[in-house]
Amino acid sequence: MTIATSSLSDIRAQLDADKIEEAQAALNSVKETDENRAEVLFLRGRAKERSFDREGALAVYHQVLELDPDNIEVTFRAAVLSEQCGDENAALELYKNCVSVSPAPVNALINLAIMLEERGNLEEAEARLLDVLGAYPNHVRAQQLLKSVESSYNMVYNEQSQKDRERHSALLDMPISDFELSVRSRNCLRQMNIATLRDLLKTTESELLSYKNFGETSLHEINAMLTQRGLKLGQALQPADAVAALFKSPPASAGETPSLDPGRPIAELELSVRSRKALQRLGVTTISDLTKRSEAELMYVKNFGQTSLDEIQSQLAKVGLSLRQPGA
Repeated sequence: MTIATSSLSDIRAQLDADKIEEAQAALNSVKETDENRAEVLFLRGRAKERSFDREGALAVYHQVLELDPDNIEVTFRAAVLSEQCGDENAALELYKNCVSVSPAPVNALINLAIMLEERGNLEEAEARLLDVLGAYPNHVRAQQLLKSVESSYNMVYNEQSQKDRERHSALLDMPISDFELSVRSRNCLRQMNIATLRDLLKTTESELLSYKNFGETSLHEINAMLTQRGLKLGQALQPADAVAALFKSPPASAGETPSLDPGRPIAELELSVRSRKALQRLGVTTISDLTKRSEAELMYVKNFGQTSLDEIQSQLAKVGLSLRQPGA
C-alpha cells in the first residue's frame, strides 16, 4: 500500500517542526512508487538537510531534479546547499534556473543578486533586485541590497577615475623630447623652459609667437602634434575643462564620423560595467585589442550576451571602428 498524499504532507510538517526522528520513522515506512518517488526523495533529502547532512541532502536533491527538473522548490534548496558547500558555480546556475519562472521566488532573486554583486556583475544584480521591488516595493532587504549595488557602481567608477587621472598625469609629464618635433622647435621650447607636455599646455599661441626666433612654421608643427592627441595650446589654463579634454579626439566635421586612436584604453568607450568586466576577463585592455576580436570570441566569454555585443558594436561604430570579421 502506498502512503497517501496527506501522510506525505504530515511528514513535511514534522520536518518543518524539527521532529526529525518522527519524520524519519514515517519515511522508512513509505513504499516508493512512480507516482510518489520525487516527493518521497525530496522529503528524504529534507530530513538529511535538517540533520545538517548537507552533502547527503544535496545528492538526494539532484536525484529529485533528474526525475522532476522543473521542481523550483528542490532547485532552490539545491542552490542553497551548493553555495553552503562551496560550489558557487553550481549554486549560481541553480539560482538562475529558479528565477527563470514567473513569478520568480523572491528568496532566489535575493540570493542570486548577492552572488552576482560579489562577482562584479552589477547590472544583473541590480536587475534581479528591481524584479523583487517591482512586486514588493517595500521589501527592506531588496532595498538595502540595491543601495549596496549602487555603492559598488560608484566604487568601480571611482577606481576608473583614479586610473584616468594617473594616466592623464603620466601623459602630461612626458618630456617634449619624446614628441616628433623639429630641432628648431625643440630648441625654442627648451629656451622657453618648456620641458614637458604639461608646460606646453600652459602656454598660449601668442606667448610662443612673442618669443624670439619662434615663427609660424614651428607654431603649425606644434599645433599639429597636439591636435593628433586631441589637445591644444593653453588647455591647462582652463582647469575645469582640461582633464575632461585629455585623451579625447578632436570634434568631427559635419557629416564626418568621429575617430578614436585604437591604441587608447578601452575605458574611453562608453560601455556598461558588465561589458567592461567581460572584456577584462578576455584580457582586452585597449580599443586596438577589441578590434582584433571577433563576435564569436566575445560571445564565448562567460556571462557575455547579445546585449553586451550590441553595445560594443554600437560604441565602436560611433568612432568608425568595428570588430574583426571572420577570416580577417
